[in-house]
Amino acid sequence: MGQLSGPTDPTADAHWFAPPPRKGFFTDTSICIGCKACEVACKEWNRNPRDGDLELTGMSYDNTVSLGASTWRHVAFIEQDAERIAQARASGRALVDLGMPTVRPATGQPGRPPVDTTPPDTPEFRWLMASDVCKHCTHAGCLDVCPTGALFRTEFGTVVIQDDVCNGCGTCVAGCPFGVVERRADGTAAPTYRSGERKGEQPEVPRRGVAQKCTLCYDRLLNEETPACAKTCPTTSIKFGDHDDLVADARARVAELHAQGMTEARLYGANELDGVGGTGAMFLLLDEPEVYGLPPDPRVCTADLPTMYKRAGMAALGMLAAAAVSFLGARR
Repeated sequence: MGQLSGPTDPTADAHWFAPPPRKGFFTDTSICIGCKACEVACKEWNRNPRDGDLELTGMSYDNTVSLGASTWRHVAFIEQDAERIAQARASGRALVDLGMPTVRPATGQPGRPPVDTTPPDTPEFRWLMASDVCKHCTHAGCLDVCPTGALFRTEFGTVVIQDDVCNGCGTCVAGCPFGVVERRADGTAAPTYRSGERKGEQPEVPRRGVAQKCTLCYDRLLNEETPACAKTCPTTSIKFGDHDDLVADARARVAELHAQGMTEARLYGANELDGVGGTGAMFLLLDEPEVYGLPPDPRVCTADLPTMYKRAGMAALGMLAAAAVSFLGARR
């Protein structure tokens, strides 16, 4: 068992000898266009099946809804109406409207009027888009509570689940403060779908019943290749590299946006003093973490174990002392 809280090097904590630099993601939501190319690339490379019986959710263009056992990258479409924007403005923070992507006019075509590509100033509505993924925490609750050793810390500082070791107990599901880990079924609490390709049916799902999540493309890292999602991102919203370099780049990007008046921009996951010791996957957000479905103050479930053991030991000693006093008093 390694260190359970506070700043640390996760690879050294896992007793890797001379490991390579820690790897990670930096997702800059300010340049995400919601194309979902990362979702598709992740599913194709990892051969992940669909999550349940696909339905139109009514949640903007987001029919994936959330991360899951078979969706390791999820692009959220967040629509904010006039009431939410008014609340944000009342807090004194500047707002950013990403607008929707448009096609720039082709050059060399006289007579065509130029197209205004400036994001519209629409006080009644705005879009926020963000690609979410497993955080690969410095202190990973899923890793700490796994009873079979199915989860392990790689030499790159990431956390990976071994399919053939997982017994499907689900302890890691409860241990993740971000709700990332999920046992693979057919998208329902009780797998009841019929096999098949028609409506109400589910294609055959491999590795059913075991926990699944992003591996940060561990197989690609072993071959010095970029993870599939970062490789395919057309706007470089998803950046991959050495963790320390990404932290520096992320802080520089926030400073750049602040200088442009986008004062609500902030980093998420880069603070090594937070409840998970910082994360391997960091995010630049344009609103509060709760807006993106992220906990504002994540905390690994095992961080308090030393204190709990100490208190339990003191309680046990107290009970023994009380029992001894009662025994000696009874003899008199």
